[in-house]
Formats: sequence, C-alpha cells, structure tokens
Amino acid sequence: MHALFPYLALLGFLAAVLGFFTWLSRRIRRRGTAGGGMSGALAAYEEAFRTTSHASHHEIRTQARRKAPTDSPDGWRRRRGKG
Repeated sequence: MHALFPYLALLGFLAAVLGFFTWLSRRIRRRGTAGGGMSGALAAYEEAFRTTSHASHHEIRTQARRKAPTDSPDGWRRRRGKG
C-alpha cells in the first residue's frame, strides 16, 4: 500500500486540477467574460506578428459598423425616432 501512495497522490492532484479548470471554464462561459480578454490578447498578437491581417481585421470591423439598417420593403415598420 505504501508503494501506491505517491501514484494515488498524483492522481488525486491531477483530478483536483482538472476539476478546478472545469469549474473555471463553466464560470467563464456562464458570465461571458472570456470574449473580451481573448479578443484583446489575440488583437495584440495579431498587431505584433501579423500586421496585414490586423489591419484587415480593423477594416472589416469598420465596414460592419458602417452598414445602416434597412427599412421594410413595404414601409410598414418605422425606425425609432421617426414619427
């Protein structure tokens, strides 16, 4: 039994670490806090090592923000603020 104790201790430690990471991933997904940190880290990486893709990323985001919402073809729905 004394010969198995180090292996059982290691197995218990690994199980605890995996359990902690599982709990942490569920908490992050539930709260929705993973997106901001990851996008910031990836943007810094892209800016440093892939300058052309970083510039393209900003260009695409700017174009996505620039699009105006379209009205209904029959004019039935009106946007807020327009009488």
